[in-house]
Amino acid sequence: MTATEPAARDAMATDPSPQPAPGATPPRTPLAARAAAELVGTAALVAIVVGSGIQATRLTDDVALQLLANSTATVFGLGVLIALLGPVSGAHFNPAVSLAEWWTARRGGAGVTGRELAVYVPSQIVGGILGAILADAMFGEPLVKWSTHDRSAGNLLLGEVVATAGLILLIFGLARTDRLRFAPVAVASYIGAAYWFTSSTSFANPAVTIGRAFTDTFAGIAPASVPAFIGMQVIGAAVGLALVAVIFMRGRTDAE
Repeated sequence: MTATEPAARDAMATDPSPQPAPGATPPRTPLAARAAAELVGTAALVAIVVGSGIQATRLTDDVALQLLANSTATVFGLGVLIALLGPVSGAHFNPAVSLAEWWTARRGGAGVTGRELAVYVPSQIVGGILGAILADAMFGEPLVKWSTHDRSAGNLLLGEVVATAGLILLIFGLARTDRLRFAPVAVASYIGAAYWFTSSTSFANPAVTIGRAFTDTFAGIAPASVPAFIGMQVIGAAVGLALVAVIFMRGRTDAE
């Protein structure tokens, strides 16, 4: 802690201007800047996932080591991206998170508006595609080659529901308890764990899922498997919000 931190807190306490609610994007950040942050952040995330997967398969034939390398790179990369871009856009990098935040905003909570959602989601999807192409380019792979990695089994779809529900529960649980400052570590750690405890290796993100269809490498997913994965992610987001509502239920006052 620096010597300036107490003074900064005192200034915030006496500042009459409205402060952003937990989970809300900073109000003074232009929408164009937030869209750019979401595009760049999602592109970087997919590049990390796909690139580390390619690198892992070139270094070892051991599938367990490949997954370990892939998940480790994702944990560190995601944590850095959230810490860097969170103050700009909220660091969603995920249409499921943006959709969940929009839904909570409609019901009186903090979150993106419909207009912002309409900008965030396309930015994330374009970023996911560009990230996969960038990773392929860095490793000399075909820039666009549809994945042949079928992921249509029912147990994998269940894994996506679980992975996405847990992610939404974590993010919005942190917001409800005013602990979003821990998001870079907590979210990255959860995704790293979910690589291993879910059968699907935790895509938990429609934009990442779409992007990974563009690369026929370790992290790819066949285009035919994409719609079902996204459908399960949407269901998982709804389950996660329901869990938030139950677990972090607002208490009644004695006057009520």
